[in-house]
Amino acid sequence: MNLRYKLFTAFLGLIIIPLFILGMIMFFVTYNSIEKKYSQQSEYSLKAISYSISNVFKDMNNVTDNGIATSVFHMALSADDPSKQDLTDAEQLSLNASQRNFRSLLYNHPSISYAFLYNFNGKGSSEIVSVFTKENFRTLPYDKFKGSALYQEVMELNGVPKWLAPHEYPELTGTEAVFTQIRLIKELSFFQNIGILVVQIKNWEFESIFRNLKIGGSNQKVSFMLVNDDGMILLDPDRNLDGQSLSSFTTKNITYKQGFQSFKTQFGGEKSILSVYHLKDYPWSLVSVTSWGSLSREVTVFARWFVAVIFLCFLAAVIFNLFFMNRITGGIAVIVRFMRRVEDGDLTTRVEEKGNDEMTLLAKGINDLMNKINVLFNRIQVEQRRKNQAEMRVLQAQIKPHFLFNTLESINVLAVQNEGSKVSEMVYRLASILRISIQDRDEITLHEEITHLRNYLDIQKFRFEDVFDYEIDIPEELMNCGILKLTLQPLVENSIQHGFEGIGYHGRVMVKGWEDQGNLILRIQDNGIGMTSAQLSMFQYMISDSAEQSAVSQAEQGMHQERRGLGVRSVADRIRIEYGSRYGIFICASPGEGTIIQCVIPKYEQGEDHYAKSIIG
Repeated sequence: MNLRYKLFTAFLGLIIIPLFILGMIMFFVTYNSIEKKYSQQSEYSLKAISYSISNVFKDMNNVTDNGIATSVFHMALSADDPSKQDLTDAEQLSLNASQRNFRSLLYNHPSISYAFLYNFNGKGSSEIVSVFTKENFRTLPYDKFKGSALYQEVMELNGVPKWLAPHEYPELTGTEAVFTQIRLIKELSFFQNIGILVVQIKNWEFESIFRNLKIGGSNQKVSFMLVNDDGMILLDPDRNLDGQSLSSFTTKNITYKQGFQSFKTQFGGEKSILSVYHLKDYPWSLVSVTSWGSLSREVTVFARWFVAVIFLCFLAAVIFNLFFMNRITGGIAVIVRFMRRVEDGDLTTRVEEKGNDEMTLLAKGINDLMNKINVLFNRIQVEQRRKNQAEMRVLQAQIKPHFLFNTLESINVLAVQNEGSKVSEMVYRLASILRISIQDRDEITLHEEITHLRNYLDIQKFRFEDVFDYEIDIPEELMNCGILKLTLQPLVENSIQHGFEGIGYHGRVMVKGWEDQGNLILRIQDNGIGMTSAQLSMFQYMISDSAEQSAVSQAEQGMHQERRGLGVRSVADRIRIEYGSRYGIFICASPGEGTIIQCVIPKYEQGEDHYAKSIIG
């Protein structure tokens, strides 16, 4: 993965993705905390509604308590004509002081809708005494009321008010959504039961309590209702669900018990939070239903904005990567390609300098560094070339006296044997060899080297007549190739002087050459006595200096062994110095099987620049 994608991935992995994860965690935490926080708010609201409803009931209880205390209801029940005790029809002047005060209290109380008394005394013909009239309402006869369970409950309460919600006893209270108070009336002097008071209050005050109280603001979809312990909806301010069962709108099995409870459920096919608070001292529960969608609207809006911000951040990251990061990573990529070209040996390449930022300064610094490296490299090349030339002259000085000594020794032997014609031929051949040797150039053509080699071999054949034969097989197209002079002669000399030493058969030397993958291969093969592994160790010219010194110290057991490896090692060192460590000679030999010496040098025409090959190698 290149640097551009690494930076972009790091930006996503370290900034965008953590930010997204953090936002999602905050969203889910907030989303899950809505229900808990709303439940708390709903509990406070339902308790406040419960308190307001209780105050309405207490206020009405105080009103009826006042009527009982002032004997208004007692006088109405014990009057000669109870049917004429309707305070709404009576004239103000015909009422006594207590009746006038109670009438003022009733008129000033805006909630009372209807009131009447069941008469226990049966005085007169009326069992029902009307206190406040109500149109289009027919009161339940006393006989039917007396046979109901409600009558027994009122009698057991012994004067404590009993409140009825809408739709609980429609035969007594009617079909209107009103609350009704029923209580036993006693005669205060003897505490005798003289009747039952039934008072209905208007529901608009309850509706006002429900509608004026919204949880969390008007944007939330909230509805309140009053439900009895059987699950029937007694009061719905919107008048949509009155008289219906709450269980028909939700799948949640609700147990109406004391205290507060809240849970998330489906209500009317919509996901909602349903809260229930059971009223104290009354068999009813306040229920609030809030749409979950209205509660989570703000969180949903927040989530949308968060996704939009994340998308904008991602888009900004892409734009930054395209227009700014590409400038940086592109410059770094160019420098990386430049360094790879330098690693491959191209020291002439330069980085383009454009712009005025730090990348341009870096490119300029690299170019200046490469210029200095080139100057130092050229200086090293000159010094190395001079060093190589000095080493070459030393090595050639080692070869020339060695060869001249051996040749003169052979001529001397022929002269002692009075072989005049052979001496003359050998002197002629030696003169040709010396003519090439003393020339002031290190490099000659392969043709000249072969001619030099033939002269040498002919001299040796004069000396060792019928000891060996030789064969040279070099293609004509390779004769113009360049080669260091005196390369083949020391190798052939090693075969003649040491390979044929003490053999009882006719020796043979074969010189062969060919081209292989741009290299010139020259092989010298003989059928001599070969070499042991200890003798081969003297030609390990590519080992370290310490190992080489160890091999040389082991080989220095006599002058004869030292001379045996001198010519071959000199040729190997010359090739290594001139062409590099990739080239040289390779020896394969075993005792009694002969020796093969293979020389590998680069193929080039005489005069062609091949010095860089030794530097690269």
